[in-house]
Amino acid sequence: MAVDIVDTVDAGPAAIRGGMMRTASLAGGMLLALASSPLLIRHLGDADFGRYAAVLAVVTIVSGLVDGGITTIALRELATTSDPPARDRLMSDLLGLRLVLGVAGVAGAVAFSALAGYGANLVLGTLLAGVGFVITSTQTLVAAVLQSRLRFGWAALIELSRQFVNAGLVVVLVLVGAGVVEFLAVAIPAGLTALVLTAVLLRGTIALRPAFHPRRWFALLRDTIIFAMAVAVNAVYFRITLVIMSVVSTPTQTGYFAVSYRIIEVLIAVPGLLIGAAFPIISRAAHGDRERFDYAVGRMFELALFFGGLMTICVMLGAPFAVEILVGSSDHPSVGVLQIQSVAMLATFVAAGTGYPLLSMHRNRETLVANCVSLVLVVALAFALVPAHGAHGAAVAAIVADLALAATNTAMLVRRGGPRLPFSAVPITLLAGAAGYAGGRLAGIHPLVEIVVGATVFLSVLFATRRFPPELRDVLRRQAPRDDAEHIR
Repeated sequence: MAVDIVDTVDAGPAAIRGGMMRTASLAGGMLLALASSPLLIRHLGDADFGRYAAVLAVVTIVSGLVDGGITTIALRELATTSDPPARDRLMSDLLGLRLVLGVAGVAGAVAFSALAGYGANLVLGTLLAGVGFVITSTQTLVAAVLQSRLRFGWAALIELSRQFVNAGLVVVLVLVGAGVVEFLAVAIPAGLTALVLTAVLLRGTIALRPAFHPRRWFALLRDTIIFAMAVAVNAVYFRITLVIMSVVSTPTQTGYFAVSYRIIEVLIAVPGLLIGAAFPIISRAAHGDRERFDYAVGRMFELALFFGGLMTICVMLGAPFAVEILVGSSDHPSVGVLQIQSVAMLATFVAAGTGYPLLSMHRNRETLVANCVSLVLVVALAFALVPAHGAHGAAVAAIVADLALAATNTAMLVRRGGPRLPFSAVPITLLAGAAGYAGGRLAGIHPLVEIVVGATVFLSVLFATRRFPPELRDVLRRQAPRDDAEHIR
């Protein structure tokens, strides 16, 4: 009988390499965005780009509310189910559920846009963006099969192809002078490209026919309803600030925040890609190997701190350069907004490093509580700060919510006999971050030079304190992992 790689000693290194490949794919997508996003933002201007971003936020929020965390459910269940007929039945049921809930989400987004007075063009744009979201989310669900088998290379290439089509169409639409509605429709052909490629790759390995059996849907969701609510709340809390701004603030201030939001929205995908690569491993270990699980979670927490700290100082130092690429000016008001929001990288890494273990242990109620705390905070602070402080107030509200999610997730994970986390890494991360930021600022030549200097200083502190991640070093050197990393395998 074939042995699942998730159960072998190769699982840990494969997960690390997979996370790096998916992050490399994201980096490739970011390079494509460098060609398309500046053209898009400058073509639309601050006000129209704010409207464009607000519509996308509405679609994502409403669709997330009815999503039910289907993709994460699929990844967890596929990683723990080895019977082929059961896997086929699971995927068919999830595909049917995805389509039904997706249509409901699109209808809800269109209704909100109409009631909020966005205007006929933006209501149509909401419909088109919603269709694109349903297609893309369906592809993401199907790609969970690849991730559950640790086949991250193919998943990364398919995602890169979607980004390529998306960027190419944006450039074409800019050249022909298109408006907001046309740009909102780009997700449809881009998503279809990725979906077809994924379906072709998986043909014959798992059933990809949607099944519409409400009784089976209810049975599937009965055990995951609390988790589904947590995913829905998470989808709302991250994007609600932009929606609130579109209602209570000026289009210009909304545009300032939207530029920063655009950058952060891309970058916060990195924690999920890097840390999520280990999710199938810890899901399996949580139900059969507590020693392996505890070790893996501890390493995930420490890696989350270090990677999050490093990315925070890089974004903080590189904010003027990033904004200049997008809007053409390093003195744009979005620079200060992005520097505030850079802390989201550390918070999001820690939230992912503690949130995935909670999900693998089926502690869904704690996940829901943590996300509800963040949602309440961000809504209250947004309404309190945005009217007077505009985009900067929105950035502060978002960061407080991000930090609250990270802290609450961590507290929930360690309570009730949870794994012991290496909290000694916290002061080291703060020390390395402060030193890296100071070193970068002292360089003072160009933001890119500041980033290199800041990152070098950050990593030097980790070396000096003997806390540089051994897993990353081993993967980079293509050597076998050290003996003390054996458990994460």
